[in-house]
Amino acid sequence: MVEVPSRGATIAAWREQGGGIAAVFPIHHPRALWRAYGLLPVEVWGPPVTDTSRGDARLQAYTCSVVRCGLAFLESGGLEDVDLVVVPHACDSLQGLGSLLLDFAPPRQPVITPYIPRTRDAAAAEFLAHELRSVGLRLAEITGHQPDAAAVMACNQAEAQADRQRLALFEARRHLPLTNLEFYRLVRAREYLPAQDFAALAQAALAERIDEALPGPGVMLSGLLPEPMALLGVLDRAGAVVVADDYACSGRRHYRAGSSDEPWLNMAQSLLAGPPDPTLGHPIAQRVDHLVQACQSAGVDAVIFHGVKFCEPERFDLPMVQAGLQARLGLPCVDLEVDLASPLGHQAVTRIEALVEGLS
Repeated sequence: MVEVPSRGATIAAWREQGGGIAAVFPIHHPRALWRAYGLLPVEVWGPPVTDTSRGDARLQAYTCSVVRCGLAFLESGGLEDVDLVVVPHACDSLQGLGSLLLDFAPPRQPVITPYIPRTRDAAAAEFLAHELRSVGLRLAEITGHQPDAAAVMACNQAEAQADRQRLALFEARRHLPLTNLEFYRLVRAREYLPAQDFAALAQAALAERIDEALPGPGVMLSGLLPEPMALLGVLDRAGAVVVADDYACSGRRHYRAGSSDEPWLNMAQSLLAGPPDPTLGHPIAQRVDHLVQACQSAGVDAVIFHGVKFCEPERFDLPMVQAGLQARLGLPCVDLEVDLASPLGHQAVTRIEALVEGLS
């Protein structure tokens, strides 16, 4: 089994090379852009099981726990050593967090709030390319570095290769001798490893592929992120295998490489070429079509919708997405709603175990 470096070790190694760190909140962001300016993007998905009291003092009670945990982590000094804070405009809660950090509770680091358009046409790509160029000007001020077009394109290509390797991991899932927990520790290293390091790690894991498929019912997970990670341990003990992924932190970020020779437009094209995502305004019918195809391709036997409490984009789509899947495939579905600040509840464990037992 490949050894996955920790976030702390990765950050320390990057610092030793003279690089800076960008703390990036969810969801979609241009990894290649930060790398082109010498910054390692390290994603902040919570972190889970955090004392949210510092964040709760500034936020409404119905704010999602990703934002509550993230703000509390920042204000408690968890991001003190980073050089830049990035808050993409992914939803109302994250937009509010960006405004809070810009205007009312600014950290010592610069804060950048890039906007990802909600359409997928040529005009959206041109808009995003202009947005990325503008962010690049700001990064040049912050870092004192100005990469040329060739350097930006090289970063685009490195990130595209890492994305292809992550997709290959999911495509080979049934033949990788890893538990669900081990597999997601590997996949989620994409959240902080440099692109080349992740690609090499994924390639090493793919080299351990076995001929015989892993036994057990196949499950799709859909939601924001696999936290609490104890959920994966429950699936391991129940004998199920996660064979398809619709998480915002992973499966919805299988971006295709851009086609333009102009590096900023190429970066924009790639960022807009991911699977359907409710935070990007994709039609529900398009999401259902995508999930149906993914379930059929991977041999999914059941779907677990694993949502974060108060995540409005997810909760709004869920009834129609679930109904669409059941109407077209007849798959059993379970809806779990969790708070990242709390451990996985006994009720959720029981429901997962009952679902898998019914598939056996």
